[in-house]
Amino acid sequence: NSIAQLTKTSAEVCVSQSLGSRDTPLAIKYARHCTTWALIVGTLLALLYLTCGSPIIGVYHLDSDVHQKALQYLHIVLLGLPLYFLTLAMSGIYNARGQSLTPFKVNSLGLLLNMGLDPLLIFVCHLGIIGAALATLISQGAVCALLYHRLQRHDKILDGASILTTTEREPSKRIFTIGMPVVLLNSLFVFINVFMGRIASEQGGAIGVAVLTTGGQLEAVTWSACQGFCTALATFVGHNYAARHFTRIWHGYKTTISITLSIGLLGSILFYFAGTPFFALIVPDPATYIVGGQYLRITSFSQLFMMTEITTQGLFYGIGRSAPPAIISISGNILRLPLALLMIHAGWGLNAVWWAISLSSICKGIAAIGALFLLKKRLTGKSLAFQ
Repeated sequence: NSIAQLTKTSAEVCVSQSLGSRDTPLAIKYARHCTTWALIVGTLLALLYLTCGSPIIGVYHLDSDVHQKALQYLHIVLLGLPLYFLTLAMSGIYNARGQSLTPFKVNSLGLLLNMGLDPLLIFVCHLGIIGAALATLISQGAVCALLYHRLQRHDKILDGASILTTTEREPSKRIFTIGMPVVLLNSLFVFINVFMGRIASEQGGAIGVAVLTTGGQLEAVTWSACQGFCTALATFVGHNYAARHFTRIWHGYKTTISITLSIGLLGSILFYFAGTPFFALIVPDPATYIVGGQYLRITSFSQLFMMTEITTQGLFYGIGRSAPPAIISISGNILRLPLALLMIHAGWGLNAVWWAISLSSICKGIAAIGALFLLKKRLTGKSLAFQ
């Protein structure tokens, strides 16, 4: 998913800016390059995981039977990895056109299909972990096919051209220039999260890993909502940046940040005052949801800062500058490991992991605001007027 952001983010930026400058043929060229590179990179990654899957899963030090089941799951879902990459690239193209409702509907249908196939294949057909993998594979294939049909037949976004094209140097270079920082920050976050999981396992055993995993998914309620507005802002900024409507960009950012901060405030209130019962809705084990409540209470302090970081990312992405938010995110995520180890040494136990996550998010939010004002100072009166 992290690597797939290469073509998704590049599509959102390159296509939106091309449309903003009223250059439809260039927008189609970028769209086709993004879908082509999505299939290429997705296929290469599938081959990499096929050959290196076992040592990657081995980082978790799982029991041998669990390790083998993880490999079974991985090998099946790898078949759909290129299609998943293509789906995200096509979603980015729709987002760049301001038509995010289409991929939302299609992906929602895929999610419902997955939810229905899981119990059917796992329990009714008695396929176990293989059934779970097949449910994922089938739903991803269906989403890709349906979105492809909408893009090519219904909406005709590529004006009859194929999604595959002979790659050219300049469009490819720009796609990788914009997308690679996003890939690096997301991929590094994954690896850091893996090692944070190991630390949580050392401090809290299976409960520590369960809380880190489930807590992150619950926290994604606010994160995902903000990410949606970040995508919308990037598209909005891309259109107006290319059209040189600079005043609208600043108004768009202020409107978006007010919305995302409201989401963050609601999340903070929910996590702080109702973290334990909220966690208990997902994990009914008392020992786990009590620790999970502590996780959510601690992360409640960072919600507003997390919203600030993600929203500011959207502004930078829209003007084609993905490196500054990547540097901020990578630095803040790396900070989590020494912070956790330092607080564990001070005797904080498992809570050290939660505080390391929360404090690093606070630091990233503050740094994002600093980068925003630095951008405003440098670009006012030049290529981007913020006055």
